[in-house]
Amino acid sequence: MSLVALVAAIGAFFPETPGIWEPDEKFNAANVAWMITATIFVLMMTPGLSFFYGGMVGRKNVISTILQSFIAMGIISMLWVVVGFSLSFGDDVGGLGLIGSPSQFFMFRDVGAKVNEAIAPTIPLALFALFQMKFAIITPSLITGAFAERVRFSAYLVFMMLFCVFIYCPLAHWTWHPDGFLHNLMGIGIHDFAGGIVVHASSGVAALAGALFLGRRTKTPNAPTLPANIPFVILGAAMLWLGWFGFNGGSSLAADGIAVKAFLNTNTSGATAMMAWVLFDCLRGRKPSGMGAAVGAVVGLVAITPCADVVTIGQAFTISFLTTLICNVAVYWKAHSRIDDALDVFPTHGVGGIVATIFTGVFAQTGLIAWTHAGFMEFVAAVAGVAIVIAYTFVVSMLLYWITNRMIGMRVSPPCEAAGLDLSQHDEVYGAP
Repeated sequence: MSLVALVAAIGAFFPETPGIWEPDEKFNAANVAWMITATIFVLMMTPGLSFFYGGMVGRKNVISTILQSFIAMGIISMLWVVVGFSLSFGDDVGGLGLIGSPSQFFMFRDVGAKVNEAIAPTIPLALFALFQMKFAIITPSLITGAFAERVRFSAYLVFMMLFCVFIYCPLAHWTWHPDGFLHNLMGIGIHDFAGGIVVHASSGVAALAGALFLGRRTKTPNAPTLPANIPFVILGAAMLWLGWFGFNGGSSLAADGIAVKAFLNTNTSGATAMMAWVLFDCLRGRKPSGMGAAVGAVVGLVAITPCADVVTIGQAFTISFLTTLICNVAVYWKAHSRIDDALDVFPTHGVGGIVATIFTGVFAQTGLIAWTHAGFMEFVAAVAGVAIVIAYTFVVSMLLYWITNRMIGMRVSPPCEAAGLDLSQHDEVYGAP
């Protein structure tokens, strides 16, 4: 409440620049219409993630898990308006490609109907900022699955804001700003069309750090937690699949052939991965399951995210199939380790984003498969960029967990964990007692 009041008070002292909403002759009406639609699609992904995660946890933690994702739509939206967009897409500070100017777009100053030719040449800057806001919202939400059923809600809110400012915004600037250092790495740059590393690798690595920092749940060792609502999981996966068309298709920033190609590759990859996951489970002696189909589809969507614009349909099949097998094995490995990543965020989103970004450097038409020096260098840049992101995200995440834990203990007490976070953190109960 105090944060909302503070932002409201600050905002009162920032009037609009005259003429900021006057039509710009550089608009492309088709692009504007498509990007508004894509932005709506991407926003829908976070409620979809809420159901996806909420159905996986035990009955005592459904509401808390859903709320941890849903609340991001409020707090990250505010943070993005205040300073997040400026840090991500403001003019580069110091010419190092590390961070944007925190003051340039502070409180969305000068973010209106005018275009910015450097980052969004045919749509209003405000629309581009809104589209990117939805990416910033879902990224910390993805992390929540790793420490589900044991994190204090107030501490999670603090960590989520710190993650956005110190990890997400720098990575977005590095990768997507024209002057970002990963965008220009080795003179070639790392190709991340819609968030393979900025969204999925970063959230997965931060999730791994969180699982290690908070430790295992206090339930009986090796006792499985029965999912509270598998139909929720399938519903969430369906909403994510639909939203991903905006996630990937919208990243072209235009109603053009690249958007259609990304749209087609996205659907192809989701379908291929879903069937591959189910088939792989069956080959290992398991029955086809709703959970497996839902998780497999999401892994395929992750796999195509960094490269939906630069691979052929056949390559999309290959990338999604191989990434799915690797993630399936990673989930199996995690289940037999002592790492309590409750909802397999790192083995799916983290490993999926990392592997897919490397595969982009292999299979992209200008990548390793082209058998040229430039193609080899693009592959090297992809591997180097992934290594940098993993190292930075893991170290800074651990530091942010430590800082948050010093401010507000991150883990709930054993009695609160036993009672369930729905009751202990929110005084609510899912369903009839």
